Amino acid sequence: MVSVHFPHSRRNLLRLLTGRAVGSVTGLGIAARTDGRTTHPRDSPRKSKPRPNMAAPAGRRRGAPGHVAAPSPTWPLADAPRVPRRVPSPPQPCGPDPKMAAPSERRNGGGAWAVLLLAAVALRPAEAVSEPTTVAFDVRPGGVVHSFSQNVGPGDKYTCAFTYASQGGTNEKWQMSLGTSEDHQHFTCTIWRPQGKSYLYFTQFKAEVRGAEIEYGMAYSKAAFERESDVPLKSDEFEVTKTAVSHRPGAFKAELSKLVIVAKASRSEL
Repeated sequence: MVSVHFPHSRRNLLRLLTGRAVGSVTGLGIAARTDGRTTHPRDSPRKSKPRPNMAAPAGRRRGAPGHVAAPSPTWPLADAPRVPRRVPSPPQPCGPDPKMAAPSERRNGGGAWAVLLLAAVALRPAEAVSEPTTVAFDVRPGGVVHSFSQNVGPGDKYTCAFTYASQGGTNEKWQMSLGTSEDHQHFTCTIWRPQGKSYLYFTQFKAEVRGAEIEYGMAYSKAAFERESDVPLKSDEFEVTKTAVSHRPGAFKAELSKLVIVAKASRSEL
């Protein structure tokens, strides 16, 4: 029988049995402690792993923990952003804006226009216009030619006649107003419907003077009434000669409410 001698084996065995062995058996995962208690690595306290640095949440106020302040941008003087200078606007001139359109001018009545024209153009400053004579007459429809005339001036030297033909509606009251200058060298003749617009359909018209030559003549499709102004015919609807204001066939639109004539004594009467 062969026996194997282990030196100090009895002592080591005794120490192992009594729990006073010092050291550890690394291959078995068992650790021996001097106090006699044996612990498993699983029962040992765990060490917390350091957490990586986390970025500060958005909106964190400046100076709070975790806030990283960005350095202020620095630009070279030449590359710095420039703020444009505000140039003061030049002072505006007083008064109305020259770009604004002028207000439309209201037309005066035919009688007033005739008086102003006589006073400013035809008459000398020392002269004046005599009190006009106004006569009423009927404008009758039916398509038949009618005529109405009046004389004015010393010895009835001037005559104003209105010849027309109209249709539709009933008779209308019209008026003829005549006036002369103090020296009786100029006279006016105004023919109109006092109520403003006429509702008759005129197929023709002619206002003529005798003993004088016309210096101004105008025809209106609508006469001034209350707040409404005169509405003149278009220039191609009528014509003015030395002795008459009449319609133009084919161009006249059949609307007539007023006629104004300013005439001067003819040379034979001077």
